[in-house]
Amino acid sequence: MMRFGIVVFPGSNCDADCFFLIKNILSMPVEYIWHKQTDLDGFDCVILPGGFSYGDYLRTGAIARFSPIMPAIVEFAQRGGLVIGICNGFQILLETGLLPGAMLTNAHSRFICSEVYLKVENTNTPFTHLCRDRSVLKIPIAHNQGNYYIDKKGLEEINRDKQIVFRYSDKKGEVSRASNPNGSVENIAGIVNKQGNVLGMMPHPERAGERILGSEDGLFIFDSVIKWLEK
Repeated sequence: MMRFGIVVFPGSNCDADCFFLIKNILSMPVEYIWHKQTDLDGFDCVILPGGFSYGDYLRTGAIARFSPIMPAIVEFAQRGGLVIGICNGFQILLETGLLPGAMLTNAHSRFICSEVYLKVENTNTPFTHLCRDRSVLKIPIAHNQGNYYIDKKGLEEINRDKQIVFRYSDKKGEVSRASNPNGSVENIAGIVNKQGNVLGMMPHPERAGERILGSEDGLFIFDSVIKWLEK
C-alpha cells in the first residue's frame, strides 16, 4: 500500500494538519519524517508542510534547504517520486532549486490569512488530474512572503512548458489584479517542475478537506495523488 511522508522541520506548524487529513479523512498510511533523517525508503509521496522552518531566519526556507533530509528529497524527486511543498514547503523547494523562481514579501507588506479562489491551469499532473479543466478551487492562504517572482525568461519557460498549475482568481475563474492577494507575477499560486512530479503551492489544501472548514476542494489534490499512485 502506498505511503505518505510529512517532513517536520523545527518551526513546522501545519504538519499535524496534513497528517490528520491523510490519516483520518483519506484513511491512508502516513508517517512523520524528522528533518534529521537521511533516507526516504518506502515512501511514495513526500509533503513539505507549511509553517516557519527555523523561524524564517535569513529568508523563508533558506536554512531548511540545508537540513539533512533535503539531499534525500532531491534524489527522491529526481527518481520521479511525488513531492508537494505547501506554503513554507513551497518556499523551501524554491530555495533548494527543485522549482524555479523565488518568494518576495507580499506586495502590501502584510501577513494574509484568508480564503482565495484558484483557477486550475493544468489538469495533466499527478496532483490535479481529477480536476476539470479551468475549474475553480476554494482554498485558504496564510503567509507573509507568498509573492511569487520569476524573471522574464523563466516566466516564458514555465508558461511554455505548462508548469503553472494554479492562478489566483475570483469565484468565476477570472484572473485579474483584483483577485491577486499578494502581488505574485501573473497571479501564480502554484507550479510544478518540468517533469511534473514536484508541486509547490502557497494555498493550504490540507485546510480545505472537510465541509466544517468551509471547503473540501483541497481533497481534489490529495485524491488525485492517490489515484495516480494506484495506477
